[in-house]
Amino acid sequence: MIGAIASTCDTDNARRTGTYVTHAAYPGTMNPSQLAINSVSTRQDSLPDLLDAYAAAGFENVEFQLGAVHEYLDAGHDVDDVRSLLVERDLRCVGGFESTVSCFGGDPVEDNREIIENARILSDLGAETMVVGTDGPDTGDEHGEDPDVVDACSEAFAAVARRVDLTLCLEFNWSPVVRSLRSATLVSRGSRRENVGVLFDPAHYHCTPTKFEDLTETTVAEIAHVHVDDMVDRPGDLSHPNDDRALPGEGHLDLDRLLGRVESAGYDGYFSIELFDDDLRAIPPEDAARRMYESLEGLCEG
Repeated sequence: MIGAIASTCDTDNARRTGTYVTHAAYPGTMNPSQLAINSVSTRQDSLPDLLDAYAAAGFENVEFQLGAVHEYLDAGHDVDDVRSLLVERDLRCVGGFESTVSCFGGDPVEDNREIIENARILSDLGAETMVVGTDGPDTGDEHGEDPDVVDACSEAFAAVARRVDLTLCLEFNWSPVVRSLRSATLVSRGSRRENVGVLFDPAHYHCTPTKFEDLTETTVAEIAHVHVDDMVDRPGDLSHPNDDRALPGEGHLDLDRLLGRVESAGYDGYFSIELFDDDLRAIPPEDAARRMYESLEGLCEG
């Protein structure tokens, strides 16, 4: 990744040993080459039009909500065509998402064929990560014992990770059972797989028991991808992690301090803006993407 402070091998070792070389002290030192846009943030026009909009706004990287890609493929195109769209616009696919990993079913491989197929598509597009959530245990039998959540999730993620060529990023709070950075970190480490990590999102940080003090070198070593958003001024326990998001700088989170802490503890990957804003989705994607890019520039080093 651009701006990396260690080689890929060094980074992989650091994720498991907690021996990251750290960045300079925060506020953050991210640069424009690390900025990405999550395609869920804009109106869902055709894939070529969306990519035109993102490139015109200044983005170099895109994270796909895979529905738009599947729609394009279903119209008779193939992955090479998608790759060509990216190359023509000097864009890079850095990741994507669409569904959750089934951790409490029967066969973790058979139950997650869609995840494995989506990972193949993203890998073919050059992505390094795929963001996923989890399901929860079936508690219908009141006499049964609930499975150990961390063990069940870790085993399922390990089984899927062995069959994909990118890093599965567990998004805490996109799950009925994995609800904090700490629990997501336990799953990631419990998988014992280099290609299982954690997705960090300020919205979920705000709405869950996660605390600033939880962002240690050990936990940040598990973070493989970061979403960026701000939150309206409302207590976390009264906030909705999607509906109450705001453009960076228009909410009340101290993103310089928060994301700076993530960077100073060792993260050097992408920062992908992800919003669910009806007003932004109502305007042309290029205008929405430009507003988002400008909001991110304030978080970059001068």
